[in-house]
Amino acid sequence: MKVLVTGGAGYIGSHTCLELLNSGHQIIVVDNLINSKVESLKRVQELTGNSLIFQQVDILNESALDAVFKQNSIDAVIHFAGLKAVGESVLQPLRYYHNNVTGSLTLLKVMNRNRVKKIVFSSSATIYGDPSSVPITEDFPIHTTNPYGSTKLFIEYILQDLYKSDPEWDIILLRYFNPVGAHESGRIGEDPNGIPNNLMPIISQIAVKKLSQLNIYGNDYPTPDGTGIRDYIHVVDLAQGHIKAINRLENRLSSVEIYNLGTGHGYSVFEVIRAFEKASGKSIPYQIVGRRSGDIAQCYADSSKAFHELGWKVKYEIDDMCRSAWKWQMQNPNGYPETGIAI
Repeated sequence: MKVLVTGGAGYIGSHTCLELLNSGHQIIVVDNLINSKVESLKRVQELTGNSLIFQQVDILNESALDAVFKQNSIDAVIHFAGLKAVGESVLQPLRYYHNNVTGSLTLLKVMNRNRVKKIVFSSSATIYGDPSSVPITEDFPIHTTNPYGSTKLFIEYILQDLYKSDPEWDIILLRYFNPVGAHESGRIGEDPNGIPNNLMPIISQIAVKKLSQLNIYGNDYPTPDGTGIRDYIHVVDLAQGHIKAINRLENRLSSVEIYNLGTGHGYSVFEVIRAFEKASGKSIPYQIVGRRSGDIAQCYADSSKAFHELGWKVKYEIDDMCRSAWKWQMQNPNGYPETGIAI
């Protein structure tokens, strides 16, 4: 298939582009490069030995996006593009709603106009809020606690309503848990702008002495060691989930399907620290500080639906995630270099 990947230069997007090329798909990437660098796509091409088409386009720019569709015979879309920092979304809700929701509406209008009606949407486990129990299945109650999560939920609603209005659409919603790690080569990985928001890149930057210590937000949760438990999933496993979804879209679904993508196992903050120290041989200094508003005790997935219907299962465990994250950070202590646009 010829697949358009929005936000394809980002962390999850670049790993998915690599797996798409390795699986024989042709890809066109659109990305505004606000939170990503085109160097990731250069390295994807080097690693796969295959080429891709890149257009620096913001999905809010309807005419530019429409031109991409007019110039390419696109079969399906994987939609990653969006702002993604939870804390920032609380401070800048209008920016998040405009970028994520309006951008998605623009994309869907252009898709509809060009009769491209197959889409895989990058959703999030954030929409489950604070679950009453674990593991979380796809039919759990939905409750968001921040604007970022709300944008993901609203886009899910939009896609479901779109299908009800026009059953020609084939839609897969993938609810991610916590992606970490990097490609085994160490050539592509997570390169956050500024100070990272997520646990693994913070730990990685502490190990290379870019940051001094980790703040652990609360050690009094009702968990075995008092720290929050999350379902960390290797980014390559997550990328493979998108390959399985695209393969399913090759045969007409005529439906909206929802899948959790997680390992089904939770790791506490202390467990992640110990695994990273083992992988890196570095000590990770930390301090305990107060809980953050909106944080929850534990969250991990039941991904059996994806296993049974997509044939997807995870290959990597926490030690693999930490080893690959450390390899990426060692080889790229300052992330991707700034390079020109041409690839």
